[in-house]
Amino acid sequence: MLASNGALLDTLRTALGADAVLAGDAVDPRYASDSTRINACAPAAVVRPRSTAEVAAVLRACHAAAQPIVVQGGLTGLAGGATPRAGEIALSLERLTGVEAVDADSGTLTVRAGTPLQAVHEEAARHGLQFALDLGARGSCTIGGNISTNAGGNRVIRYGMTRELVLGLEAVLADGTVLSAMNTMMKNNTGYDLKQLFVGSEGTLGVVTRAVLRLHPAPRERLTAMLAVPSFAKLVTVLREARSALGGQLGSFEALWSDYYEFAVEKSLGGKRPFAETHPLYALIELEALDAQIDTGRLETLLEQLLASGAAVDAVVARSLADSARLWRIRESAGELFAYVKPIVAYDVSVPIEAMEHYLARLAREAAQLIGEWPLFVFGHLGDGNLHIVASPRDARALDGVVYGALAGIGSVSAEHGIGVLKRPYLGTSRTPSELELMRRLKATLDPRNILNPGRVL
Repeated sequence: MLASNGALLDTLRTALGADAVLAGDAVDPRYASDSTRINACAPAAVVRPRSTAEVAAVLRACHAAAQPIVVQGGLTGLAGGATPRAGEIALSLERLTGVEAVDADSGTLTVRAGTPLQAVHEEAARHGLQFALDLGARGSCTIGGNISTNAGGNRVIRYGMTRELVLGLEAVLADGTVLSAMNTMMKNNTGYDLKQLFVGSEGTLGVVTRAVLRLHPAPRERLTAMLAVPSFAKLVTVLREARSALGGQLGSFEALWSDYYEFAVEKSLGGKRPFAETHPLYALIELEALDAQIDTGRLETLLEQLLASGAAVDAVVARSLADSARLWRIRESAGELFAYVKPIVAYDVSVPIEAMEHYLARLAREAAQLIGEWPLFVFGHLGDGNLHIVASPRDARALDGVVYGALAGIGSVSAEHGIGVLKRPYLGTSRTPSELELMRRLKATLDPRNILNPGRVL
C-alpha cells in the first residue's frame, strides 16, 4: 500500500523530522522480526516517534491513508506479533524512553513505553523500592511490550501479572485520539477501567505510550535455594509446603524438568553441577527476606523438613549473590536453546497443576514422532501453572496441533507471551465463540479501518 502513497512518508517526515522516518536501505534488518525470526519481513518504512504527540501524529496520518502499522518495542516477543507483514509501517517506540517521575511515598513510577524493563528496576531500586515484574529479557524488553502482552515472569506467584502492576496509562487510538488515564491511585472505582483494554491486547486496540506503575518495598535480601525432587507429586508437595512455610515472602517458585536442567548446566555453567547426581525434577525457590538471619533460618528449616519427608532428595542454598546468580542462570538458559537447537519452536502454556503431569505425559507420547534428535525441554513457573516447552520439530504445524490440542478444555495456549500471529489459529482452544465475537466488536469499534497490528490476535 505504501508504494502508491509516497506522500504519506513526506507527511510523517514533516511531523516527526527526517531522521525519525527510515525507508529503503536505511531500514535496519532488525526491524524485520521479533526474536523468533519466523516469517521475517522488512517493513515498508520505520517511524520512531519521541513523544505521545508524535505517536498521535503518526496514527492520524496512517488512519487517514488506511495504512497498516505494526507496533514494535524491544522485539523480544515469541508470538510473531511485532514481525511486520508486507506493506506495513513499523512504529518503533525505541526513542520514547525515560522514567518521568517516582513517588516513593505512594509507591508509583511514571515511565514512557519504550523504556527497557531493567531501567525501571534500576530507578525503583534507587528509591529503596522494586518493580516486581521480572523476566529473563529484562535488559531488552520494554515496558510498553510488557503491558501489551500482559507479561508474567518469575514473580507472578507473589505479585501477579503485569495487569496488577499498572495503575494508569496513556494510549493513542487508531485515529490519533490520545486517551490519558494516568491514574496514580490504588483505589479508583469511577466507571469502566479503560486501561485494561490495552493491557494484553497486543497493540490491536491502541498504542500504549506512557504508564504509571505500582512499586513495592524492596526486600532486604533475596534468599535462593534449589532442590532435587524425585517425582511430580513430590514437586507439588514442595510447592505446597513452601507456600505454607514462607507465605507472602515466597517470591518465586520455578520448576525444571531433567532434560532442560542438564542442557542448562552444560551450556550455561560449563558442566559445574549443583548436584552430584541426576534427578527427574528440580525446584528453584526464592524468598524475599525482611530479616536475613531470621528468614535464612526459616528457609533452612523448610529444606530440612522437605528432605526428611522425602519430598526432596537434595538441596543447595545460595550463600552469596554469585551463588544465587549461578542458580538463576540455570533457569534463565532458554536463550542458549535458541543458539544450539535448530530448528526450534517455543511454547508458553497454562495448565492447572492437577492436570499438568497428565498433560505432559500425553504430550510426550504424541510428540515422539514429530521431534528430532533433541528432547522436549520443559521448565516454567509452577506456582502459577505456566509451562514453557521448547522442541526441535520435524513438522512444526503438526507439533503445534499436539501441544495446543491437548490443552482443549483444561488450559490456555498462552500464559504470558501473547497470541500474536503464531498462536492465532488456536485462540479458539482457550476462548469461547462469544468471547471471540466480543473481541471482534471491540476491535471494529476502536480500529474501524483495521490499521493497528492487523492480523494479530484476531
